[in-house]
Amino acid sequence: MKMKKFVALAAGAAMAFSLSACAGGGAGSTTDDSTMDSTMESTDGAMTEGGSVGVAMPTQTSERWIADGEAVKSQLEEQGFTVDLQFGNDDIPTQGQQIDQMITQGVDVLIIAAIDGTALAPQLQAAADQGIKVVSYDRLIRDSENVDFYVSFDNFKVGVAQGQSLLDGLAERGDGPFNVELFAGSLDDNNAHFFFDGAMSVLQPKIDDGTLNIVSGQTSIDQAATLRWSQEAAQKRMEDLLTANYQNEKVDGVLSAYDGLSRGIITALQNNGYSGTVDDGFPIVTGQDAEIGSVKLIQDGVQYSTIFKDTRLLAEQAVSATQALLAGEEPEANNTTDYDNGVKVVPSYLLDVVTVTADNITEALVDTGYWTQEEIDAGVVS
Repeated sequence: MKMKKFVALAAGAAMAFSLSACAGGGAGSTTDDSTMDSTMESTDGAMTEGGSVGVAMPTQTSERWIADGEAVKSQLEEQGFTVDLQFGNDDIPTQGQQIDQMITQGVDVLIIAAIDGTALAPQLQAAADQGIKVVSYDRLIRDSENVDFYVSFDNFKVGVAQGQSLLDGLAERGDGPFNVELFAGSLDDNNAHFFFDGAMSVLQPKIDDGTLNIVSGQTSIDQAATLRWSQEAAQKRMEDLLTANYQNEKVDGVLSAYDGLSRGIITALQNNGYSGTVDDGFPIVTGQDAEIGSVKLIQDGVQYSTIFKDTRLLAEQAVSATQALLAGEEPEANNTTDYDNGVKVVPSYLLDVVTVTADNITEALVDTGYWTQEEIDAGVVS
């Protein structure tokens, strides 16, 4: 596991922390990889100038959540906040208990990336009763009026970029028709719906005109969903799809909503006789989050693309929103219409994303300091 990366680019920061499958250590430190237990981290020296912030992240099994947790923690600490960072290990009751504890301890603000965006209404009500502000981080918390602000990427555009990337990769092989399968994220993650809807806004016209053929017939998000974004579940579903539908057909492409799913899909394809690179005809597989294992596969020509979401910039927006809320001000929003959580439209700040293929890995990921070339070559974080 890693934690080091966001040093040079985070606005004059002298912080060192490492990226990886979602652990959390103090600024300039790493979490012990021998356990995946939830961890609580507080600032040494207990700086109280900025107040106290509870940061609840969903898991330590995905690279990006370590990056998010450490980026938020480090940048908050630089502003003088004390920080309690915990990871829920993909367990809804555990995350609820962690947030309960933060509320009991009297934090001033909660920054929450929910495991299940529909499961936290009681905690948010308890927070509101104590005057604790809530920033929903990347995954919109639903069914509660007590969400003060939302920071994320433009998730519909993420899906559009994924769908367009799939079409771009296939277009390099001619006009079609192409056999394609669809993999979405977890239904309890609000973002999964935006990703899928964005992708289908691009793909559906090509399905309708016969350019794309979904051989399995599984075209709805309910059919394509992958609980908890599980790599293993994606691999199993891809294997089942191949067995049931591709005895006399060939897969040309797979829409994958996340790099972990992509790696599971690629493993299933390879186990079923697909080999080589995209230049040799290996299926076009998309992704998301620029995880190091998938970036290595893209460099090697096996995975076609990923969507890069710079967690350092998202952390900056979370910190900015926290500061504004504690000052009694409205955080800067660039979207006040689209993110309805079922009770209210939550004011939001959305960041742009970058599609990464083999052609722009250096520009997008190395030149920006997100990964080093050595890490990409090795396929692991240092």
